[in-house]
Amino acid sequence: MKRNGMCPICYFRQFFTKPSNISDNYNNKIYDSGVALTPPMGWSTWNTFRNRINQDMLLEMATTMKEKGLIDAGYQYFNLDDNWQSSLRDENGDLQGDLTTFSMGIPSLIKKLNEIGLKVGLYTSNGTLTCEDLPSSLGREKADAYTFAKWGAEYFKYDFCHNIPYSQYAPLVYGIGLSPIGSGKETFYSCMDTILFGNAKLMNCKKVIDNKCVTGLDANHGAMLYNNIEIEEDGEFILTIHIKKKGHYAKYLLAQFDDTDNYFIDFPSQNFGNYTARFQTRVQLTKGTHTLKLLNPIGTSADSSMLQYQLMGRCLIEATERVAKENGTKRKPIVYSICEWGRNKPWKWGSSAGNLWRTTPDIRPIWPWMMLIYGHTVKLFNSSSKGHYNDPDMLEVGNGKLTYDENISHFSLWCMLNAPLILGNDLRKMNDEVLSIVTNKDMIAINQDKLTKQAKRIKKGRINVLAKPLEDGKVAVCVFNRSKLTKNYNLDINRLVDDEYIKLAKSDNYNVKNIWANTNGTITDSLKSQKIKGHSCCVYIIEKA
Repeated sequence: MKRNGMCPICYFRQFFTKPSNISDNYNNKIYDSGVALTPPMGWSTWNTFRNRINQDMLLEMATTMKEKGLIDAGYQYFNLDDNWQSSLRDENGDLQGDLTTFSMGIPSLIKKLNEIGLKVGLYTSNGTLTCEDLPSSLGREKADAYTFAKWGAEYFKYDFCHNIPYSQYAPLVYGIGLSPIGSGKETFYSCMDTILFGNAKLMNCKKVIDNKCVTGLDANHGAMLYNNIEIEEDGEFILTIHIKKKGHYAKYLLAQFDDTDNYFIDFPSQNFGNYTARFQTRVQLTKGTHTLKLLNPIGTSADSSMLQYQLMGRCLIEATERVAKENGTKRKPIVYSICEWGRNKPWKWGSSAGNLWRTTPDIRPIWPWMMLIYGHTVKLFNSSSKGHYNDPDMLEVGNGKLTYDENISHFSLWCMLNAPLILGNDLRKMNDEVLSIVTNKDMIAINQDKLTKQAKRIKKGRINVLAKPLEDGKVAVCVFNRSKLTKNYNLDINRLVDDEYIKLAKSDNYNVKNIWANTNGTITDSLKSQKIKGHSCCVYIIEKA
């Protein structure tokens, strides 16, 4: 990092001090949009069609979903991935559909899809462009979220292409100003009136008020605190950050009132026609005494991703509330799908930002690649909860050269993992074999179980055993043969009883349903899985007799 005005000793000291955890400085509340109380189910354009989509084909696909019983089976979301939008924003700067392939306009298409019985999902990227280099939403979060809500979208996938992380640098602050909106009168608070923490230090700054400014706010290593900000009346104010210009690089600040209300301010690379600059944001304040903390909370790239995705999540909730108020209708919540490919361990912060988060790069209908995705995601069971799910990406059932057994295993594993079940095949060409797999009522019930606990892997190796607690004390067990050879396996039922996560009730006898074989039986102390073919699995529902 650059010294950014810091004293040499302070600069070198930061390399030997660990940044404080961002949760110390930023209020990470659980994201609650009131939707996705079980993993979402639907279909997406991407896996099969990529950029070869148009309104007529999609309406045909939606009709096929209805005719083949997929909507009745629970597949309710119809998601338009990249390439639905025009390369041109409209005259107001808003997103719009491709002017040729979506000539009826996205709002009209959404209305038609709703009439078929589907909820519609849209896509952009947390970057300057989407992955297909079309207009995207970084820096346009509020406006684009309002567009999606106004159109009636109910699912939103936010990718990570062309991302620009928030800067780890903070500006040199010599004071702040607060002005009631429209008053033209600003109350100035000097940096001399603050309490400094960490590496934050006063430094000499010529040509600014008091000839002092604060440095050392970079990378979550320091903060400055105004303790006594008096507000005479409730209202909206303009918060102005007064800075000394320094450095041809972007900067970033979190302004936090009373340890709860957070406002984020971007500072572009500075030119030096003047010595100082003013940057502003709108804030809501109530009558009384307030505190204001200023810092740059970006200690790592994960901090940047988290804050960017959290911002869009807040904008989606605010937009749906605004649209409901404007129309006098019930709020239409939007499922929020975070797609940053697992680069910044979103399973550690995703529940504060959205409803689901990708755990890996994109899936392909290639068995070894799918097994890498499974092997990574299965370890993250403690990160999944109601309304917040690990996402190993869309289903490839019916795609590529996957065998019948591989299709069954793929679908079974995704159901056990509490994964969103988003189909990605050409539904018009789907044969009865594939249709029977993706509409299996018992497997869908496991995925949609209201307890919403992801399966835990209790045996690793050529044979994997996954156990998923279900409501009413039941347990789903998947015995999965990763090898190419036929295998037998016996599971001691006490492993399910003794495991604190699974908690199967102790009994002398257990009722067992073999889902894919569609058989029922009773066992005492051992579950025997015989002749499991390579790349195949057996799935059971076990309950106390």
